[in-house]
Amino acid sequence: MLLGINGAGIALVAGGANKAWLLVLLIAAIALSFAAERLLPYRDDWNSPQGDTGRDTAHAFVNETLILASVVAIPALAALVPGDGIWPGSWPFVVQVLVAILVADLGITAAHFASHKIAVLWRFHAVHHSVTRFYGLNGLMKHPLHQAIEMTAGVTPLLLAGIPVPVAAALSLAVAVQLLLQHSNADYRVGPIRHILALNEGHRFHHLKWAGIGDVNFGLFTLIWDHLARTYSYDPARRFSSTDLGMAAKPDYPVTYLAQLGEPFTRHGACQFTGETTGTLDKVEQVKRA
Repeated sequence: MLLGINGAGIALVAGGANKAWLLVLLIAAIALSFAAERLLPYRDDWNSPQGDTGRDTAHAFVNETLILASVVAIPALAALVPGDGIWPGSWPFVVQVLVAILVADLGITAAHFASHKIAVLWRFHAVHHSVTRFYGLNGLMKHPLHQAIEMTAGVTPLLLAGIPVPVAAALSLAVAVQLLLQHSNADYRVGPIRHILALNEGHRFHHLKWAGIGDVNFGLFTLIWDHLARTYSYDPARRFSSTDLGMAAKPDYPVTYLAQLGEPFTRHGACQFTGETTGTLDKVEQVKRA
């Protein structure tokens, strides 16, 4: 997924192929993700629908459309930016994509962190934390307004720098692949790089449902910023079940698509998940014992 799908996307875009091929690669990535989850599941029960398949498909379709629309809109948005920017267009294409990934990772991680600390942002981000099983489509289970906030935080610096459309297209595929990997129910191993790449082994800790406990591992692509901000946490002995996920403060969060779109605008939508950021899991056992 990381090297094959993304590598193929970078090669196709760099070679001037029609960007519709990226959609073909995305469909292949989704198929591979679902196949891996069934061949080597982290939890068998997470492969069973819980009345959430239609909702999650709707979230994925809307939010992936937003990602693709942002790529299409880049030429129009670039026209509003004065100057030609500072984009390193002479660098090898693959290096330009890696630069875009790192810059977007910082912006999206910052917006993600803020969404756990600022009540009005949490209202919209709570949709994503309402999940009680981990599988590929969870990555795009987001309120579209929050998706727009994260995209804006990630793309604006790139836009100001003058990112070319082909690089942005390769970045959009990388985002989709990363979200599949980060929330996958496949029990894969990446060795020591699990401390650097924001994949499912580490991201499960972010979805722990107790206030303050899940305030770790915010990164989309990498965990670099979490290490610097002291919000990184990992315990190799920890195993997860559905009882660990969701929101302890809001166990009855709406489960249908339209209800989730409207929940942030209700007086009940301000359920809190924010708390003191922690770099350890010591509080988890304290909360469970209490």
